[in-house]
Amino acid sequence: MDKETHELYEYARKRIKQKKYLYYHFVFFLIGSLFMFVANELLDYGQPTRWDIWGSTAWFFVIILHFVNVYITNRFMNKEWERDQVERLMTKQKNKIEQLSVQLEQDTLKKES
Repeated sequence: MDKETHELYEYARKRIKQKKYLYYHFVFFLIGSLFMFVANELLDYGQPTRWDIWGSTAWFFVIILHFVNVYITNRFMNKEWERDQVERLMTKQKNKIEQLSVQLEQDTLKKES
């Protein structure tokens, strides 16, 4: 297996793992929210406040952040994006080095004259 195929395989494996953990997180959220509802309503634990709704809402917000991270952020900032950024920075550095070497040559010629 060549390097590029291996990178594609590793990226696919990483994405599948991220999605799997998101699904586990969501199922755990559903079970946890149901447990909080049962604890608040049926067991009269924590009455008269509705802490189960606050807890589920906060947890749902965390799930939304997890979803955004998996399906939006990591989808667009993948290996190809990273490679493009590295190439862009390397090109910028090469241009700067070329400018400095030209300037150094000019300074050297001025001193010799």
